[in-house]
Amino acid sequence: MTPKTRNLALTLSAAAVLALSLTACSPTAPTSTPTPSAAAADDGACAGVTVVVDTGDLEISDDPSASVCVETDETILGTDAVTEAGFTTVGTTTYPDDVICRVNGVPSEDTELTGDDGASYHETCADMPPAAAYWGLWVKPADGEWDYAQTGLSALELNPGDSVELLFTVNGAPAAPTS
Repeated sequence: MTPKTRNLALTLSAAAVLALSLTACSPTAPTSTPTPSAAAADDGACAGVTVVVDTGDLEISDDPSASVCVETDETILGTDAVTEAGFTTVGTTTYPDDVICRVNGVPSEDTELTGDDGASYHETCADMPPAAAYWGLWVKPADGEWDYAQTGLSALELNPGDSVELLFTVNGAPAAPTS
């Protein structure tokens, strides 16, 4: 994916998220309380929803990357699945529930992110992150393929067998989830 294509994809995703958040009805909470499984979800044995956080090529000391199975037999919202998996997300000032700025504090405002053009950047969580360094939200339906989520975590409905991944992409790498 070229930087121009990635920028277009991010812009279109942000527009879709904004449109969906303005028109969506309030989602119904799940009737059962999901709990994270003690076992990692990467063995394929998750009967609930698999939540993956992957910092990709970002080099940091407190890497929150992990794969967790959230056991549920009901539809669950993305925010609930991520929270039940033990991750904390922070949105942006402009898009508080739709654009992810940090996962478990990563990247911190002190983390220097350098684009292909050599320009350095520090994430302030004010607005859309640059195309050179951002958390991508990916979803994979049961027996399906990974694709960009068409909505933010707060409106994303996940069914048992689905997976969701927060993937940090730096300068286009990694371009998509690998699992």
